[in-house]
Amino acid sequence: MLHAVNPTAGWNPWHGCRRISPGCANCYVYRIDARHGRDASRVVKTADFDLPVRRDRSGEWKIPDGTLVWTCFSSDFLLKEADAWRPEAWEMMRARPGLRFMFITKRIDRLEACLPDGWGDGWENVWMGCTCEDQRMADFRLPFFRAAPIARRTIACEPLLGPVDLSRHLGKWCAGVIAGGESGPGARLCRYDWVLDLRRQCLEAGVPFRFKQTGANFEKDGRVWRIPRRDQQPQARRAGIDHNGR
Repeated sequence: MLHAVNPTAGWNPWHGCRRISPGCANCYVYRIDARHGRDASRVVKTADFDLPVRRDRSGEWKIPDGTLVWTCFSSDFLLKEADAWRPEAWEMMRARPGLRFMFITKRIDRLEACLPDGWGDGWENVWMGCTCEDQRMADFRLPFFRAAPIARRTIACEPLLGPVDLSRHLGKWCAGVIAGGESGPGARLCRYDWVLDLRRQCLEAGVPFRFKQTGANFEKDGRVWRIPRRDQQPQARRAGIDHNGR
């Protein structure tokens, strides 16, 4: 299943990122930082760096076993500027096999150079997503993603900026595909036809599919809708097009 399981937690060991592809143009991290007068291209280690291995006063883990930990969502876990910090982050993941760490990257081509000792065929508690916002990025990133030793892999066509043909890439190696439009001011158009075509490809390949959100600028049946942020995920759920790949 592509939906997150409870309980969940967030862990941002570092903050800030560098734009590298079309999907970065309206990055929410840049947008939020700008509101507070911060430069989102400045990459910094956060005060929560060691959150996965913190304990409370009673000696219990602050993040209990069984939690899905959304990781590095105000940066990219494979960002070059974080190379010095990543080995310690990997060690914290290794130390907490009862947690499930999930991060999404636009830098999957760097993974091989960033893996820790003892990775083998992948750690069962580390899941990864690869962003493929358009055809060019899908064709560049997915060969790296498919070949990498990862326990659980998800393709994220989000923000979906055009029609994407994943058919030659899909297979049992992929745990699912997530699609969604772009949010925020200046959001680029997402067409429902693109979403439905991704769903068709997933059905044919037996791969789970989730329509996560419409985005703010959404076209369906020839009409363009401006959808408030609060309604983008509910509207996607109402479409009823998610499936589990069977």
